[in-house]
Amino acid sequence: MAKVILVDLYHPACSQYAVCMEQRVSRLQQVIGEDVKEPVYLLLQQEAGGLSQGALMDRLVSVNSGAARVLMNPSAASSIHSFKQAVDSLEVTDVEVLTCSRRQEVLQVYEQLLFTPLYSFHYRTDVFDDLPPCPLGHPSSTCSQITEVKDEITTFLQRLPAVKGEITILKSPLISDCFSHGFTKRTGGISSISTLSSLNLFSSSRRRDSTAVVAENLRRLGLQAGFEPHQFHLAKVNHASDVWVMSKPAPESYDGIVTNQPGVVIAAPGADCMPLLFTDPVAKVIGAAHAGWKGTLMGIAMATVNAMVLEFGSKLVNIVAVIGPSVGPCCFTMEPHSAREFQAIHPDCVRNMDSPRPYVDIRLATRVLLEKGGILPEHIQDNTVTDQPNLTLCTSCHPDSFFSHVRDGLNFGTQIGFLWIKESHERIQHDH
Repeated sequence: MAKVILVDLYHPACSQYAVCMEQRVSRLQQVIGEDVKEPVYLLLQQEAGGLSQGALMDRLVSVNSGAARVLMNPSAASSIHSFKQAVDSLEVTDVEVLTCSRRQEVLQVYEQLLFTPLYSFHYRTDVFDDLPPCPLGHPSSTCSQITEVKDEITTFLQRLPAVKGEITILKSPLISDCFSHGFTKRTGGISSISTLSSLNLFSSSRRRDSTAVVAENLRRLGLQAGFEPHQFHLAKVNHASDVWVMSKPAPESYDGIVTNQPGVVIAAPGADCMPLLFTDPVAKVIGAAHAGWKGTLMGIAMATVNAMVLEFGSKLVNIVAVIGPSVGPCCFTMEPHSAREFQAIHPDCVRNMDSPRPYVDIRLATRVLLEKGGILPEHIQDNTVTDQPNLTLCTSCHPDSFFSHVRDGLNFGTQIGFLWIKESHERIQHDH
């Protein structure tokens, strides 16, 4: 299927609504005949002046030999969200929009907030622009109209029920109460696509979850965990070993973040890659890092630790490291030449070295590298620790709990590890 067609019949605040709609429907029946094979969706406002009971609605339904589907929800945001769900169910990314010039800029705001660059939108305004003049004329969209659209989308998304389950946060007993932290699971958000459902916390130009949906997921996580979205800083991952020291200008990309600022939430993403959290309860310094296999070999874990030591005076003996949910050696395989690099870190990091795809343990490699770097073994929490709850679960083995690139393919979701130094009033509230 090449594309879908969205026909914009939204026409708010028009004093001659019925007349304008009559003209548009007549033109639409000329443009979209029986030969159009693509799915057609008609965007119509709910307060459509009795159209749902009249002959005009019957004509709308008959467009494209009765195959056209009417989107007439309580708000445009709701209707376009329903349209996106239909597009995603069809696994289509090309959208042709039939509209008029005065509406194109507004529709592009919905596109920017509810879709991603993965989708290609093509706007045709020639279909309706040459119709007899509408009383509304053709004014360009105002800043206030665009702000209203953004507010409408935000309000709509905030009212959506969670797709499945409640937000669940995993916590480590090794991390001191002077910090707040957690590792997210996949439940409790509003992302509806199966591989992203439901608390996806990263929007990518190559995936289907929009910035607005991810922002709403983050807002809900913040309500549960106790932070505001404006406090939140997620690593700008490049699968390398750069670390942003938050007192300095941020590099273009970085897999680690360190800070000694209270109330600043730092976070690392993961979807098989390891979200790593580091705390120093003596110097009150924290770090978060994203560690995939490349970053592990490049030394991102110790690069984050070293930044804590060099920039903020942390001592190695005081630093705690927690390895979050990530792909286990049960599910992660590599080409032999890359696996040998892990075998060089420690022989136990690789199983079946002689096979075409050896199994690799990136968690164990991280522990070994941290211990070699001076972190005390008892200050590292991973799946080898047996006297504490296991937080380092295999993401690929637990589809109900975690997202996984290995398991789900390219359109995978993202969970995070997050951390902040409590401000004085938070510590006082906790003590009481």
